[in-house]
Amino acid sequence: QVHLVESGGGLVQTGGSLRLSCAASLRTFNSYHMGWFRQAPGKEREFVAAISGTGTSTHYADFAKGRFTISRDNAKNVVGLQMNSLKPEDTAVYYCAAETAKAMGVTDRSSEYDYWGQGTQVTVSS
Repeated sequence: QVHLVESGGGLVQTGGSLRLSCAASLRTFNSYHMGWFRQAPGKEREFVAAISGTGTSTHYADFAKGRFTISRDNAKNVVGLQMNSLKPEDTAVYYCAAETAKAMGVTDRSSEYDYWGQGTQVTVSS
Protein backbone atom coordinates (compact mmCIF):
# COMPACT_ATOMS: atom_id res chain seq x y z
CA GLN A 1 0.00 0.00 0.00
CA VAL A 2 1.30 3.40 -0.97
CA HIS A 3 1.52 6.18 1.58
CA LEU A 4 2.47 9.79 1.04
CA VAL A 5 2.90 11.73 4.27
CA GLU A 6 3.36 15.48 4.24
CA SER A 7 4.92 17.49 7.04
CA GLY A 8 6.27 20.96 7.68
CA GLY A 9 3.13 23.03 7.46
CA GLY A 10 2.27 25.67 10.01
CA LEU A 11 1.62 29.32 10.69
CA VAL A 12 4.02 31.92 9.32
CA GLN A 13 3.95 35.67 8.84
CA THR A 14 3.90 37.38 5.48
CA GLY A 15 7.36 37.27 3.96
CA GLY A 16 8.36 34.22 5.93
CA SER A 17 9.44 30.79 4.77
CA LEU A 18 8.39 27.21 5.24
CA ARG A 19 9.75 23.93 3.99
CA LEU A 20 7.33 21.12 3.31
CA SER A 21 8.40 17.51 3.07
CA CYS A 22 6.66 14.44 1.74
CA ALA A 23 7.79 10.94 2.63
CA ALA A 24 6.72 8.32 0.12
CA SER A 25 6.42 4.57 0.60
CA LEU A 26 7.06 3.84 -3.06
CA ARG A 27 9.31 0.91 -3.86
CA THR A 28 10.72 2.50 -6.99
CA PHE A 29 10.54 6.14 -6.00
CA ASN A 30 12.53 7.37 -8.98
CA SER A 31 9.89 5.86 -11.27
CA TYR A 32 7.45 8.51 -10.14
CA HIS A 33 7.19 12.15 -10.95
CA MET A 34 6.24 14.03 -7.81
CA GLY A 35 4.05 17.06 -7.50
CA TRP A 36 2.72 19.55 -5.00
CA PHE A 37 -0.81 20.92 -5.20
CA ARG A 38 -2.76 23.17 -2.90
CA GLN A 39 -6.35 23.91 -2.07
CA ALA A 40 -7.56 27.05 -0.36
CA PRO A 41 -10.98 27.26 1.33
CA GLY A 42 -13.73 27.56 -1.22
CA LYS A 43 -11.35 27.10 -4.14
CA GLU A 44 -10.40 24.23 -6.41
CA ARG A 45 -7.19 22.33 -5.97
CA GLU A 46 -4.40 23.91 -7.99
CA PHE A 47 -0.98 22.88 -9.18
CA VAL A 48 2.08 24.28 -7.42
CA ALA A 49 5.16 22.45 -8.67
CA ALA A 50 6.38 19.12 -10.03
CA ILE A 51 9.67 17.31 -10.39
CA SER A 52 10.66 14.40 -12.60
CA GLY A 53 11.67 11.02 -11.27
CA THR A 54 15.34 11.74 -11.81
CA GLY A 55 15.05 15.25 -10.44
CA THR A 56 16.43 16.79 -13.61
CA SER A 57 13.21 18.45 -14.73
CA THR A 58 10.92 20.76 -12.79
CA HIS A 59 7.77 22.71 -13.56
CA TYR A 60 6.16 25.51 -11.56
CA ALA A 61 2.92 27.38 -11.50
CA ASP A 62 3.40 31.03 -12.35
CA PHE A 63 2.70 32.13 -8.78
CA ALA A 64 5.41 29.77 -7.51
CA LYS A 65 8.21 30.80 -9.86
CA GLY A 66 10.99 32.61 -8.05
CA ARG A 67 9.52 31.92 -4.60
CA PHE A 68 9.11 28.13 -4.35
CA THR A 69 11.63 25.38 -5.04
CA ILE A 70 10.80 21.71 -5.41
CA SER A 71 13.45 19.08 -4.79
CA ARG A 72 13.74 15.37 -4.14
CA ASP A 73 16.08 12.91 -2.50
CA ASN A 74 15.66 9.55 -4.19
CA ALA A 75 17.86 7.82 -1.63
CA LYS A 76 15.42 8.82 1.12
CA ASN A 77 12.15 8.72 -0.86
CA VAL A 78 11.45 12.31 0.04
CA VAL A 79 10.26 15.30 -1.96
CA GLY A 80 10.46 18.81 -0.57
CA LEU A 81 8.96 22.19 -1.28
CA GLN A 82 10.85 25.24 -0.07
CA MET A 83 8.52 28.23 0.08
CA ASN A 84 9.93 31.73 0.51
CA SER A 85 8.39 35.19 0.53
CA LEU A 86 5.07 33.74 1.57
CA LYS A 87 1.89 35.74 1.10
CA PRO A 88 -1.54 35.46 2.71
CA GLU A 89 -2.87 34.11 -0.59
CA ASP A 90 -0.56 31.13 -0.20
CA THR A 91 -2.72 29.96 2.68
CA ALA A 92 -4.03 26.52 1.76
CA VAL A 93 -3.77 22.83 2.42
CA TYR A 94 -0.75 21.56 0.50
CA TYR A 95 -0.83 18.07 -0.97
CA CYS A 96 1.93 15.83 -2.20
CA ALA A 97 1.15 13.58 -5.18
CA ALA A 98 2.90 10.86 -7.17
CA GLU A 99 2.53 10.15 -10.86
CA THR A 100 3.82 7.06 -12.59
CA ALA A 101 6.51 8.51 -14.83
CA LYS A 102 5.49 8.76 -18.46
CA ALA A 103 7.42 9.74 -21.52
CA MET A 104 5.65 13.08 -21.74
CA GLY A 105 7.33 14.26 -18.57
CA VAL A 106 6.02 16.10 -15.55
CA THR A 107 2.49 17.42 -15.66
CA ASP A 108 0.40 19.99 -13.84
CA ARG A 109 -2.82 18.03 -14.34
CA SER A 110 -4.06 16.55 -11.09
CA SER A 111 -5.90 13.80 -12.97
CA GLU A 112 -2.56 12.33 -14.03
CA TYR A 113 -1.43 11.69 -10.46
CA ASP A 114 -1.99 8.25 -9.02
CA TYR A 115 -1.38 8.73 -5.31
CA TRP A 116 -2.09 11.57 -2.91
CA GLY A 117 -1.17 12.47 0.62
CA GLN A 118 -3.55 13.77 3.27
CA GLY A 119 -2.23 17.30 3.10
CA THR A 120 -0.59 19.77 5.46
CA GLN A 121 -2.01 23.15 6.39
CA VAL A 122 -0.05 26.29 5.58
CA THR A 123 -1.36 29.54 7.00
CA VAL A 124 0.24 32.88 6.20
CA SER A 125 -0.82 35.75 8.42
CA SER A 126 -0.86 39.33 7.23
